[in-house]
Amino acid sequence: MSQLANIEVQTINHLGIIAGIIDEIGIVEIINEQLGVKPQEKLNSGLIVKSIILNAMGFVSRPLYLFPQFFNDKATEHLFGEGIYPDYFNDDKIGRVMDKLYKFGLDKIFLAITLAACKKYGVDQTYSHKELNLNLFTRRLCYLSN
Repeated sequence: MSQLANIEVQTINHLGIIAGIIDEIGIVEIINEQLGVKPQEKLNSGLIVKSIILNAMGFVSRPLYLFPQFFNDKATEHLFGEGIYPDYFNDDKIGRVMDKLYKFGLDKIFLAITLAACKKYGVDQTYSHKELNLNLFTRRLCYLSN
């Protein structure tokens, strides 16, 4: 039997670069710090947010119940960590995390992520206006993702 018969091919496409930026900034850790982590969870809130970002960068517009299909041909263990499979990303879990994000306050979370990114990439904030920094950071992310 050929060794090629045992090979399974999965893709990451541009999602590997975006996942790397998410990891570099520490978005998963920031989300988990703000919303908390339960030890029995297979996927924490930070990983769900990472999956939502990656799904959005995949230019897919589908209902939440079809969310796992997006990751069926992706190397989820490479993007999210060992033992993470597409079936774990279900609409119930995503909905619960979105509710938690809203209750906590999206502005607070966005500000925490923005400040972490500014620190990571050395953005000088000495004489900057908060809204200007948020606007510039958002533009930079949009530029990097295109």
